[in-house]
Amino acid sequence: MGDQDLSNELAGQGYQLVGKHSAVKMCYWTRESLVRGRDCYKGRFYGIESHRCLQMSPSIDSCNLHCRFCWRNQGWENDGPMPEYDDPESLLDRSIDAQHRILSGFKGDPEVELDRWEESQRPRHIAISLTGEPTLYPKMNRFLALCHERGITTFLVTNGTNPDGLRALDPLPTQLYVSVTAPNREVFRRLTLPTDEHAWDRLGESLEIVRGLKTRRVVRHTLVKGWNLGWVGAYAELDLLARPDFIEPKGYVYMGKSRQRLGRDHVPSHEEIGTFARRLAERTGYLWLDESPESKVYLLGRSEAGRFLPGSARELTAVPDVAAPA
Repeated sequence: MGDQDLSNELAGQGYQLVGKHSAVKMCYWTRESLVRGRDCYKGRFYGIESHRCLQMSPSIDSCNLHCRFCWRNQGWENDGPMPEYDDPESLLDRSIDAQHRILSGFKGDPEVELDRWEESQRPRHIAISLTGEPTLYPKMNRFLALCHERGITTFLVTNGTNPDGLRALDPLPTQLYVSVTAPNREVFRRLTLPTDEHAWDRLGESLEIVRGLKTRRVVRHTLVKGWNLGWVGAYAELDLLARPDFIEPKGYVYMGKSRQRLGRDHVPSHEEIGTFARRLAERTGYLWLDESPESKVYLLGRSEAGRFLPGSARELTAVPDVAAPA
């Protein structure tokens, strides 16, 4: 796909392209928060205000996995470095400008409170995910620092196959998500279709690094029925390798481009995810803390004291290590 064709396709799907390799897109929950006052599960779990959350990627064309469950476009990514990178100052400013353009139409909407719309013009959170692998952006440290200087919390989502990128993070994001979407090498190979034969080994290396990082850390399991749902013992071993503050078992959602690769029968029910979550809690010693049926996600934590209540998204609470039950 040529650059212009790619730009046209992304723009047609609601992406605001930013610079040479980045994009912003309004999240479904940003709209819900503005129109109906409903925040996503990150609001329930971590205190995020969805109408003040900016969803972006600094690497729309860089990813080394082609996950079958991914709702994003695939087939045109690079798995190596780009020749030129946008500077972080421009990237942050232009991302906020893009968010303003995206949300401009909500001003004056009778269903949207003016005060809430005005708050949305001042983002408090940036979800660095959307598409691509964000740790492949080599100027991430300066971008994170700029966000924090402006009082913006950062939620960085990584597929965990770039351990060198994790080692290099300084400052650390407010919250680091690591996607662990397979219990073993073979399922990983068949489900995520890595371009690098060493990707699984690098994920294990990343989980060891995550264990020592002094920020809020979450391991997320996106679970696809018939593909990677099960193997509770193997997932527990991976989780205890990282010992994150939280674990999120989350069900696959049939949407976007994933519908070309998977069917509705691959969507697990909330109850099936709940069964997995309870068994995982038993194997890891983590506690069941919360759930969001709308998003088919459960929250497991290392202690009740480590629960982050709404409004505390910027506070980090130390939680003790737990050992796997005998």
